Amino acid sequence: MKKILSAAMVAAVILPSAAMAAGKLQLALVPKAMNNPFFDLARDGCRKAEKELSDVECVYIGPGEHTEMEQIQIVQDLISKGVDGIAVAPSNAPAMGKALKAAAAAGIPIMTWDSDLLEKDKSIRATYVGTKNYDIGVNLAKIAQKLQPNGGSVCLQTGGAAAANHNERLQGIRDTLGGESGTTPPGNMLKGKNGWTEVAGCPLITDDDGKKAVQGLTDILAKEKNLAAFISTGAFTQWFDNAYRQAVKPYKSKLDSGKLTLVVADTLPMQMEQLNDGLSNGQVGQRPFEMGYKAMFILKDLVAGKKVADPIYTGLDVCTSENAKSCLVQ
Repeated sequence: MKKILSAAMVAAVILPSAAMAAGKLQLALVPKAMNNPFFDLARDGCRKAEKELSDVECVYIGPGEHTEMEQIQIVQDLISKGVDGIAVAPSNAPAMGKALKAAAAAGIPIMTWDSDLLEKDKSIRATYVGTKNYDIGVNLAKIAQKLQPNGGSVCLQTGGAAAANHNERLQGIRDTLGGESGTTPPGNMLKGKNGWTEVAGCPLITDDDGKKAVQGLTDILAKEKNLAAFISTGAFTQWFDNAYRQAVKPYKSKLDSGKLTLVVADTLPMQMEQLNDGLSNGQVGQRPFEMGYKAMFILKDLVAGKKVADPIYTGLDVCTSENAKSCLVQ
């Protein structure tokens, strides 16, 4: 069933803006959800670019929560409105690929950021800007490997089941831990490869829901007494700082002793505090501010008919307790 947009969202997408009247380019940055602190940083980057580009309006619009069909509807409304360019982080890669065909037919430049389309649909968009998501998984797995050299039981936690970026991260984790290559996302489930075995009930699907993520973490730690590693592909596990701390504190002695390893993607401020407090063993961070900032410049170039590189990677920050004070790019 198609979700109904809020009145504020409809107004943001449908009504003419002052920027439109002033002849500015309306360039849309569409996140997976607007209640997500990761995407807040991308919004801030978009706003900074808007201030620097006198002829550009950053139209930041997305679902209030992680809702795949609502994101599709928003993109369809942007196409109907006739914005000058669209940068989208697809929640559901196959569905978004179908929706964006209308934008291509209308001559609206398209790019993706944070999460990409499926390989068969990539010709629809001009470029992708963001993280090389496979490498997030590789680096998460390397931290776990270093701390658990003999392997063991592992639970993986991920975002949306159809999100290409999270499936690529799962592939990177599984390939690295299992010593494989040549797989396709989300990789092959670990069943004893290199000593690693995924426990029953995992991977845990969160749909980018922080409450669901913390509950999944809580449940699996209570159930799997001998769990060697818990690896999450997204910051949703740690968004709710108090809830995360309550879930992990009972196991801090295991984290300190090396009996349990807990690593999570992203390096948001609350996550770095959790790392510094010994409540995680490592964080592999992206650069969302840079994604939102660059997207505006890239879309402006595309509107002008310029060619752009594809893909455009924004890099990673690999943080552990040893380098936590200096690992982030300033």
